[in-house]
Amino acid sequence: MPSLILLVFILQLAIHLVNTFGAATINSLLWNLFNRFPTPTSKSAAEQKELKAQYFKIKQEMNATSSQDEFAKWAKLRRQHDKVVEQLEKSKSSTDTTKSQFDSAVSTLRWLGTNGLRMFLQFWYSKQAMFWIPKGWVPYYAEWLLSFPRAPLGSVSIQAWALACGAVILLVSDALVAIVALVKGTGAGVGVKTPREAVKVPGEKAGVPEKKEL
Repeated sequence: MPSLILLVFILQLAIHLVNTFGAATINSLLWNLFNRFPTPTSKSAAEQKELKAQYFKIKQEMNATSSQDEFAKWAKLRRQHDKVVEQLEKSKSSTDTTKSQFDSAVSTLRWLGTNGLRMFLQFWYSKQAMFWIPKGWVPYYAEWLLSFPRAPLGSVSIQAWALACGAVILLVSDALVAIVALVKGTGAGVGVKTPREAVKVPGEKAGVPEKKEL
């Protein structure tokens, strides 16, 4: 069953990636991609982005304007600020409702495509061997554990194969994280220059030259 073996591995890898990056991060990424297409929410998302840019620009101008020395200009900016904030809150409330429904739908589809599919495969192929172990390689109790719960004795069940894939993926992931951290630490250490100590000449005091007799 090469295709099923590969499918279980890819499924465990997908579950590990979801657990590593987090469901909220993945939902946010998919939401941004969704709004890049001509969808019903893309227009409102673009308007909200433009309103946020206006808000930060007005806020920056208000911070640079004195409310005492330039009161007229400051009051005008304040009115613009309040208007943009009101429009932004209205746009955000409608967008948040749509985003909540989007997150719920994506979370459901993601669970069905990962954990749901894994549970279905483990139930459907529970009596089928992924591959066989050569006779005499492992003791009887190990054969029984590897074939648990209902695979033929002497074979590796889909449950055992899924656990093995998950363990290997986790070990490789931790090793890669450790290597990246080590490389970053080494690169940061190379850029640090150690200050050199001044070489003291015998008979000299700090800042005072040695006296010479004529």
